[in-house]
Amino acid sequence: MIGVLVSGEGTNLQAMIDDGLPIAAVASSTPRAPALARAEEAGIETAVFALADFAAREERDEAMADWLAGRGVELVVAAGFMELLRPAFLERFPDRIVNVHAALLPAFPGVRPVADALAAGVAETGATVHLVDEGIDSGAVLLQESVPVVDGDSVETLRTRIQTVEHRLLPRAVRLLLADPVGAG
Repeated sequence: MIGVLVSGEGTNLQAMIDDGLPIAAVASSTPRAPALARAEEAGIETAVFALADFAAREERDEAMADWLAGRGVELVVAAGFMELLRPAFLERFPDRIVNVHAALLPAFPGVRPVADALAAGVAETGATVHLVDEGIDSGAVLLQESVPVVDGDSVETLRTRIQTVEHRLLPRAVRLLLADPVGAG
């Protein structure tokens, strides 16, 4: 079973729902994240783990890991989850946490990959699905696909084209991991 971590709109979550993936639970760091409504509409159990509700990030991550494990989650997908996970969480799901990133890693890690790609003047960027480790977007790459940068692109237009690729790559990578429990290779 899959657990999904979200913080925002939930378009990658929706792509997984539409693909029919077995999602048992959705956890959010943001109480009013639109992704929660998407999950609830699909009949998926949700919970909020806002940092403000915990004494420390480690405590929040442990509570979130406990909640996911209690719902039979074996694979975690960070789909727009905008916070770093602490070692206690990573250790609960070793090599079983996936993230989607709006760049061709290792280029442009972090929270502004689309803006960073445009500022760098690259001819192409893309989308990457990778395993999560203790670094920032530094885990093993599972799948990547390039997206050209075109004249006149803004952050919004380029992000929209990258998201189209993310919505295709993420369910594919998750299916590969579900079929091969030790990795996508």
